[in-house]
Amino acid sequence: MAGRAPERPPNVTLRRWAREQARLRAGVVAEDTELWQQDSSLTGLERVGGLDLSYPKGDGSRACASLVVLSFPALEVLYEDCRMVAVSTPYVPGFLAFREVPFLVEAVQRLEQEKPELKPQVLLVDGNGLLHPRGFGVACHLGVLTDLPCIGVAKNLLQVDGLVRDELHREQVHSLQRGGDTFPLTGASGTVLGMVLRSCNKSSKPLYVSVGHRVCLETAVRLVTSCCRYRIPEPIRQADIRSREYIRKQLCSPLEAVSSGPARKEEAEQDD
Repeated sequence: MAGRAPERPPNVTLRRWAREQARLRAGVVAEDTELWQQDSSLTGLERVGGLDLSYPKGDGSRACASLVVLSFPALEVLYEDCRMVAVSTPYVPGFLAFREVPFLVEAVQRLEQEKPELKPQVLLVDGNGLLHPRGFGVACHLGVLTDLPCIGVAKNLLQVDGLVRDELHREQVHSLQRGGDTFPLTGASGTVLGMVLRSCNKSSKPLYVSVGHRVCLETAVRLVTSCCRYRIPEPIRQADIRSREYIRKQLCSPLEAVSSGPARKEEAEQDD
């Protein structure tokens, strides 16, 4: 029987979450900190992590948290960890991290304890980083708590700081002709919040790349592009595939899994 999704928290909780985001945001480093980031070919980067949560269809009370580590540049899976978790925090736009990041941090910590030699040098997560209403999306939250370089990769545009999916935006997306083509997301404030990327020749649908922690935007885009065999970068794609497959095996049903959460799939892709 499907579990009931947690109810929306009171405003006092949302204000507390906003204060926590502001506190943690002070720890974000939006520039390169690693030697491998200094080389245009990313020499020295050997392990890239990808994380995802998938939910049983119609059930917002439990999920499968998945962490995979891929070799780089071969993009072969070196490690995977999938676990069912009880979700007690509701999804609220702008606060996705409080629902999902604790489980992702635990997955990284398990890896550090059990297989430290496979610790990823950078994390890719389905969501946004600095491209966020308060400049602290799930990629920033995860990066600061793990103190690992982290990159946000979203499938839809989060409309903040005057960014809108209007005709001009659609024309700019249409101008991306080849894999690796980009244009910046510049808000009304004049701040570049992220980059729109055509990740491969096979798909004209773009990705929205933003800084999470300990990486600059240029390096983030270069790495995401290097990880794309298809539209979605392989670390995130493999984490998603394996989390949904884990749910199917647990529930013995081929149709009982959806990625990124029940009833908030499109919202979250535009959000956090």
